[in-house]
Amino acid sequence: MITNAESGTNLYEIADGIYRINTPVPMPGGAGQFNFNQYLILDDEPLLFHTGPRRLFPLVREAIAHAMPLRELRYIGVSHFEADECGAINEFLGVAPRAEPVCSRIGAMVSLADFADRAPRALADSEALTLGRHTVRWLDTPHVPHGWDSGLMMEESTRTFLCGDLFTQGGPGDVALTESDILGPSERFRAPMDYFSHAPQTRAILERLAGLEPTTLACMHGSAWRGDGGALIRELAATLT
Repeated sequence: MITNAESGTNLYEIADGIYRINTPVPMPGGAGQFNFNQYLILDDEPLLFHTGPRRLFPLVREAIAHAMPLRELRYIGVSHFEADECGAINEFLGVAPRAEPVCSRIGAMVSLADFADRAPRALADSEALTLGRHTVRWLDTPHVPHGWDSGLMMEESTRTFLCGDLFTQGGPGDVALTESDILGPSERFRAPMDYFSHAPQTRAILERLAGLEPTTLACMHGSAWRGDGGALIRELAATLT
């Protein structure tokens, strides 16, 4: 569903009750297009994973309003402190009175406890958050792909992995959900400006994530992907290490 004809912002269900919000944007200098995705889990206690940059707030807010009343938003998941992850968090807190930021303990300590207008809920590694019929589990992933505070979320009933900046694909992201190759396009995008930390524990963290056996990868940039997520994450690990 196109939610804003001028920007091309769109909303698409990629798994049961999980919606991808996508906005294409021009690259600096006219070098093609890029895209920003957020993921909305509709449930008794709805969760938005990532806010998008502050300037995209009106478009993301408009898209959410097509699926649910914004005031009912309960949680805002932040994988790490960066503009496209949490740039609009205070705007969302201002219109959703029950909403709590959700992040890693490190993320709360070094950034969100100060930056966010409402105290964050800091989750421990492997801690579960029940939304109703969906449950998301927090996974500490320090420096994977980047950021000391980094963490990701797995939705257990649909086996949807909210994988943040892993498998970032350029372009407008106009295909919401694909079963085609995303590793090749994501590695071609990464090559000129490598944004992975390549920490000593990178392979071990990716192996742990692969062991979750996700069937849907909810990528923050580009198409979401459906298939054998464990195998694809192991392919990524082999490419990086």
